[in-house]
Amino acid sequence: MAITGATMSFIPVFGFGSAVLTGILATSVATQAAEPQEFELRVEVSQLRNAKGVVHVCLTMDQANFPDCKSDARAHRLSVAASKAGELTFRHLASGTYALSIIHDENGNGKLDTFAKIPREGFGFSGNPPMRFGPPKFGEASFTLTPGPNLQVVKMRYLL
Repeated sequence: MAITGATMSFIPVFGFGSAVLTGILATSVATQAAEPQEFELRVEVSQLRNAKGVVHVCLTMDQANFPDCKSDARAHRLSVAASKAGELTFRHLASGTYALSIIHDENGNGKLDTFAKIPREGFGFSGNPPMRFGPPKFGEASFTLTPGPNLQVVKMRYLL
């Protein structure tokens, strides 16, 4: 009888502990699901022609404002000296589908210079889509951020 009593008193305690543990785990999982995840994107810029000027980078989720991002208030922009543009990092990004455009502004005037609508300075896009007439569409340069490391290697192109 004493053993049965001890066993009986142990079962309710164990059962209560399991319910509490299950509740804690469920609350923890619900809290994690409710908190938005932040992502990080590392961008490697390759084949930069020289270290002159500035490299301007635009990261957007807005198809209508790709590739220049001028009217996209939510775009992530970064401008760095070309000499320091080998590897760039965007932090605290929301999950989603993005496209990236890069300009090598060699003369530092803040824009992509053209001659007869042909770029005179370097440019590049996420995914390195093939070049046709004009810049690629959002879908050709888009990628989705995933948990863990995200890397885009962008090859700079120069036409003139």
